[in-house]
Amino acid sequence: MTFNVLLQYILPHRFLSRIVYWATRWTFKPWKNFLITKIVSSYNVDMAEAAQPDPLAYQHFNAFFTRKLRPDARKADDSAHSVLSPADGKISQSGAIVDGRIFQAKGQEYTAAELLGDENAATPYRNGSFATIYLSPRDYHRVHMPLAGRLKETVHVPGRIFSVAPFAVEAIPRLFARNERLVCHFEGEHGPFVVVMVGAILVSSVATVWDGLVIPPYASHIRRKSFEGQNITLERFAEMARFNMGSTVIVLFPEGAVRLDAWASQQALRVGQRLGQLSS
Repeated sequence: MTFNVLLQYILPHRFLSRIVYWATRWTFKPWKNFLITKIVSSYNVDMAEAAQPDPLAYQHFNAFFTRKLRPDARKADDSAHSVLSPADGKISQSGAIVDGRIFQAKGQEYTAAELLGDENAATPYRNGSFATIYLSPRDYHRVHMPLAGRLKETVHVPGRIFSVAPFAVEAIPRLFARNERLVCHFEGEHGPFVVVMVGAILVSSVATVWDGLVIPPYASHIRRKSFEGQNITLERFAEMARFNMGSTVIVLFPEGAVRLDAWASQQALRVGQRLGQLSS
């Protein structure tokens, strides 16, 4: 075990994340300008895509990090049959779910039931397909709908807040099924699908368009919230949530619903880009 991996087990995840949560919302100009300038220069962030291109015009670091893009900066794939990437980032892994098991990295896997926190909810995805997308600090951090869908339920699953950087994904068993996460269940025209917002150390804050800030507070037990009867329907490519700081998005589709394109690990993609296509 490397030192970086060992640190993931011994660091006080939630304590550090709480500090970062408040530090990234401090409006003291020298502080927020220092943080913003550091990220822009270190990660070569393209501010020309932003609705507000001046990085120092943002109220605080988190406002910069969750910045809105220009309307023409991203567009949905032209084909109505395309399944869209929900986020900017890099493909961690994608492909088939085999007998309920999802590939994490070489030598590592976890189950759909573990990820969703529910054996019954995982049944439609037992031999379905998945895509895992990692968002780095340079990426756009709003998450969009891969397909049109009606929100059925969210499940806030408690857990650790390990890093989701490639070194941790390769070394920590069942990482995505152990981290704090928000599971969003949708019903689409072609069946159910799931979008999972996975938290990570220092970056474990999640907000949705229907509920606002959901994480924190952190959970001590599984929290379910039903939206049946509320008719919350989001169109394909519509914004659904955001990471206050970055992390990982995992999408699950049931067997036979979607044919994912062949993606190489660490291949870059953008919101709205074709991820695959509907089988029907």
